[in-house]
Amino acid sequence: MENLIFAIVLLPLLGFLITGLFGKHLPKNVVGGIATLVVFASFCIAVSLFLNFDKTSSPVIARAFEWFRVNGMQVNFAFQIDQLSLMMIMIITGIGSLIHLYSIGYMHSDKGFHRFFAYLNLFIFSMLILVMGSNYVVLFIGWEGVGLCSYLLIGFWFKNKEYGKAARKAFIMNRIGDLGLLMGIFMIAYHTNALDFLSVQQNAAKFELDGSTIIFICAALFIGAVGKSAQVPLYTWLPDAMAGPTPVSALIHAATMVTAGIYLVVRSNFLYVLAPTVTDGILFIGLLTALLAAFYAMRQNDIKKVLAYSTVSQLGFMFVALGVGAYTAAMFHLMTHAFFKALLFLGSGSVIHAMGGEQDMRFMGGLKKYIPTTHITFLIGTFAIAGMPLFSGMISKDEILVAAWAKNPMFWLVLFAIAAMTATYMFRLYYLTFHGNFRGTDEQKHHLHESPLNMTLPLIVLAILSVIGGFINLPHIIGHGHYSKLQEWLSPILTDNVKGQLEANLKGINLNTELILLAVTILMFFIVWFIVKNIYVNKGKLPVAEDQMKGWELLSAKTLYVDKIYNALFVRTAEGLGRGGKMFDTNVLDKVVDFVGEGAEDSGRSMKRLQNGNVENYVLIMSLAIGIILIVNFLFQ
Repeated sequence: MENLIFAIVLLPLLGFLITGLFGKHLPKNVVGGIATLVVFASFCIAVSLFLNFDKTSSPVIARAFEWFRVNGMQVNFAFQIDQLSLMMIMIITGIGSLIHLYSIGYMHSDKGFHRFFAYLNLFIFSMLILVMGSNYVVLFIGWEGVGLCSYLLIGFWFKNKEYGKAARKAFIMNRIGDLGLLMGIFMIAYHTNALDFLSVQQNAAKFELDGSTIIFICAALFIGAVGKSAQVPLYTWLPDAMAGPTPVSALIHAATMVTAGIYLVVRSNFLYVLAPTVTDGILFIGLLTALLAAFYAMRQNDIKKVLAYSTVSQLGFMFVALGVGAYTAAMFHLMTHAFFKALLFLGSGSVIHAMGGEQDMRFMGGLKKYIPTTHITFLIGTFAIAGMPLFSGMISKDEILVAAWAKNPMFWLVLFAIAAMTATYMFRLYYLTFHGNFRGTDEQKHHLHESPLNMTLPLIVLAILSVIGGFINLPHIIGHGHYSKLQEWLSPILTDNVKGQLEANLKGINLNTELILLAVTILMFFIVWFIVKNIYVNKGKLPVAEDQMKGWELLSAKTLYVDKIYNALFVRTAEGLGRGGKMFDTNVLDKVVDFVGEGAEDSGRSMKRLQNGNVENYVLIMSLAIGIILIVNFLFQ
């Protein structure tokens, strides 16, 4: 089993080395095929481990080597295979292999084809290190590796300066979160003298409930999660990450990088259960993020920007679930979100591919007859995220809504409003893109065509998963009880306190209450669908440019001017300090250095007159010096 565990990680690394070193000299299909096959092979191994894994057994630790020892604390470079890591591995490699296959068609004409696949493989390798590490240090290596790869992929078309700025923005804002994560890791090591998850969990009992130390540790770890998973206030990098190729958007926004923060909190559940103050903070930040991002998405015209803010909002849903103690619901929504959001991003890429690079929905419309496969699969993804009954997104989102009601009905009400906004902006996106009359140019209309099979096949697979994925964890009202299949699977990695808190909350909800909540949610979905269709299909309303918007629509399109505020407060301040430092360097430091240099030159020229090679002058100077010494000695005796 250890060899299989190492193979899961090493196969994408091997793909990175082959495509990076030799890809330039290989045919593009060979490069894409190798990069895709290594990730798919890792997925097959993960499925094999999943099928043979005994859910009642202890985690399997595969140790590569002892890394270092400090003050009696041993840190190994090792991997941990348990229920949580297996679930994440299958999502990462499964969705990742589909995105690799899709990229073969999408990036086929790009000059940096081999470089792109090398980065993709390195990204998958880093993400696997993150979720498979047996301790916080190995997790941190993968964490930083994912950050580096996101910089390389977002700024892949680096000749465009704006894309380069977007990549730097993502990198810098993630570093802010990473500092918090690092501080949390240091504090864990200091207070528990351990860094591997199993030992830290055993030593967690020494922390005082809601004490200052555990609050600091959990808050620091959560700051890392806020940066990586794009929560308030560190969320503005994620929409700008749309600068990368569309497969990158799918990879970052669906199942990998942005879910790392969710994974970190779930993995550290044995710490967070001791810090209810922090979990309350997680709840409120998740609510605020989900609400703001949903509002922003309402009036975006860029098809990828709508999906980007949708991702931020859905991540907020997951953090709300973590905040109320519904860890299984958070992981369930993480999984279903991976299915339908990867589908939507890849579907948007197929639309952009058909439109010759156009991303503005104002110049789309009527595309369903030109790209039928993309249209049907995109509609399925829209149904899933908007809450179509029995689709995956509806089932996973309903679990979060029920858990929120159990905590406080006010939280349910806010999430319900956000769910209605989600359905609104997604149906708006769908109808503006696929219905009505085509609003592009004649050249774009002539270019319209369905994507090749290597792009549509991943769409079909993801569409199927978006429909049936929710049945993995059916709600108890259908007969599985509170301990659904997924909750039974993840139960060993959750502490008894976590399970006890959620059980206590859910005891206050009877079956009738859940059925009423479910009925209200379903009714809301159909009402929103009817209203949006009436506005954009029957009445034929068209999107307008930002300068033509007013009121709340303008605030939504301008994202409440948060980016401009950040630029004024932080970016321009940093640039101003940089300019001030440059002026100080030029006008002060350079002049001081120049003065010292010129003084040395002047003294050299003066000494040159004395050092002329005339022996008589040397004897005279020596005699004068001896005379001066004798006189001074005589005077001060």
